[in-house]
Amino acid sequence: MADFDSRIEQVFRSLALQAGAVIMDIYARPDFDARTKADDSPVTEADEAADALIAAGLRAAFPDILLVTEEQAASHAQRADRFIIVDPLDGTKEFIKRRGDFTVNIALVEGGVPRRGVVYAPARGRLFYTRADGQSVEEAGPFGDAPGACTPMAVRAPDNDALVVVASKSHRDQALEDYIARYNVADSAAAGSSLKFCLVASGEADLYPRLGRTMEWDTAAGHAVAAGAGAQVLRLDDGQPLTYGKPGYENPFFVVRAPGVVLR
Repeated sequence: MADFDSRIEQVFRSLALQAGAVIMDIYARPDFDARTKADDSPVTEADEAADALIAAGLRAAFPDILLVTEEQAASHAQRADRFIIVDPLDGTKEFIKRRGDFTVNIALVEGGVPRRGVVYAPARGRLFYTRADGQSVEEAGPFGDAPGACTPMAVRAPDNDALVVVASKSHRDQALEDYIARYNVADSAAAGSSLKFCLVASGEADLYPRLGRTMEWDTAAGHAVAAGAGAQVLRLDDGQPLTYGKPGYENPFFVVRAPGVVLR
């Protein structure tokens, strides 16, 4: 099992970095192909190129583990207790608007729980992942074939009278604003994609509420990183842990919190 965990860490990290390089090559162009999918979400050639690269690498490394990716619709009907789930470019809207808050996401789910994950924000130069021992770390760049210096990640002790809240850049609405208004907020931040999970995991924020539609590939890697730093990812409706492998791979509303944040 230790060899498997080490292999997961190595392969996930390597493929995320390779996909990030492909994405940044396309991002640097003056123009790139973008279109709208059947569910009205945007997709670009960067999403598809990163998906092809990651999927090929994962199938070669772990041929016996179910692979579910956002860009391969046929995979969405499959089920297994253990599976790898991928969002090759989370934050496509941020990518198109050239805001930089987009990420590569790869996660291993076992028994409904994201056990390992990598989140790479290539335009921000930030790389987060769970080590083989389950501890989440942020690796300092520049990123090479071998891991560089890694800092263990840990949530901070929150002050419920002065919370730091992080929320979406592209999906804010009145319902979300009303929810945040229930808390005593000292500071708030906006971030795109799965970076919001990582900001709670790193102690840069205390609470991330999501009152909007998400899919499991959007959240699994960030969830793994957050959990490996001591954060909790809970359903908003009943306060129970968010689980994976649900029908359609669709999530309910949820919150990510540092333990000690009193939910309202």
